[in-house]
Amino acid sequence: MTRPPLIGICGRVLSFSDEGRRDAFSSSQPYSRAVAKAGGLPVLLPPLATAPKMVDIYLDRLGGLLLPGGGDVEPHRYGETPDTDALYGMVGLHDEFDLALTHAAIERDLPLLAICRGMQVLNVARGGTLVQDLDGGGHWMCEHPVSLVTGSRLAHAAGAEMLSHCYSVHHQGLGQLGSGLVPVAHDQHGLIEAVEYTDATWVVGVQWHPEDTTSIEPAQQRIFDEFVRRSDEHGR
Repeated sequence: MTRPPLIGICGRVLSFSDEGRRDAFSSSQPYSRAVAKAGGLPVLLPPLATAPKMVDIYLDRLGGLLLPGGGDVEPHRYGETPDTDALYGMVGLHDEFDLALTHAAIERDLPLLAICRGMQVLNVARGGTLVQDLDGGGHWMCEHPVSLVTGSRLAHAAGAEMLSHCYSVHHQGLGQLGSGLVPVAHDQHGLIEAVEYTDATWVVGVQWHPEDTTSIEPAQQRIFDEFVRRSDEHGR
């Protein structure tokens, strides 16, 4: 029996009180469900204080890496200072861990799917910048259509050039594009909704959350299917 590829999902620090004794590492369940449905085995990568120094140990065991959503990236990571009160959820350890994993994954040509914040991390890792707060708030908890560039890896994975059910939760967008990244999807107003890294076998970033609408738009699940397939190939 063929072993499913291990797909690492960056965890998040979740602080809460459970009888005053416990904190937790967390990951949104839809990521794991979509990976498992595609035939992968999702594993949580906990952002321990030592984790940024352990990325190669983690990646040695993985077939693919999923960069999930989350709070904003600290502006100093892309050479800026905060210029809006809209920034939220910034955790330095998350940035350090995600960026270290991204650099190492690209170095070893590991398949990578970057979602929402993950796409922004990918852009920052390649030397790009972010728009700290989009006019009108971007796409905050709403569903909208996205058009994909013909011939792109993303369009091939989805098997479509238009996705109608893209659920988004973001108020930021890409500013200056990072080195080697090309836009491969836009919303109806021209906002960049997806990028690919041209020098990699399969590195794709999407600004929306495909894991949230896999049940109503099969093309969203096919993005995970192709990601897991590529991860399985990498591990052979």
